[in-house]
Amino acid sequence: MKFTFCSLLITFIFFHFSVFAQQVPDFLQGIETKIQKPLELRDPFKRHKRKSVITTPPGSKLDQNNSFTNRPSIGARPLSDIRIVAVFLGQKRRAIAKISLGGSLSEESYTLKEGDKLGNNQAEIKAIVPGGIILVEKIKNIYDQEEYIETILPVSSSKSQ
Repeated sequence: MKFTFCSLLITFIFFHFSVFAQQVPDFLQGIETKIQKPLELRDPFKRHKRKSVITTPPGSKLDQNNSFTNRPSIGARPLSDIRIVAVFLGQKRRAIAKISLGGSLSEESYTLKEGDKLGNNQAEIKAIVPGGIILVEKIKNIYDQEEYIETILPVSSSKSQ
């Protein structure tokens, strides 16, 4: 019994390797090519899955659109601390904001565009107009219903107000 099992196992192993060994097709036998081992080349039409590796550049953060940016972010500052100091009109409207620090404005300026979120309640910038920016924020009223409130942040002078 032991002998037949061992011989069967050895036969299976040799058969296994002979089945999966590379067979040279008839049309390639006797042909000399400059390509060494032509049967081991990869298939140019077969797609290989590649692992996507996302590396973050130094100083960059993930923004609202799930893309990396090194643009400074205003964050969750209260709207009362944000001052609009300039508005750029045209096809791509932008506004420049600074943070009010007590009696003066911060040195760092922030570029805002329509769709950005500002403040603690994540108010969205709906429009940039020559007089300032229009924000829409969603709040809950005393009846626990959601309500939309429009807020206008006007362009302020360089002096604190």
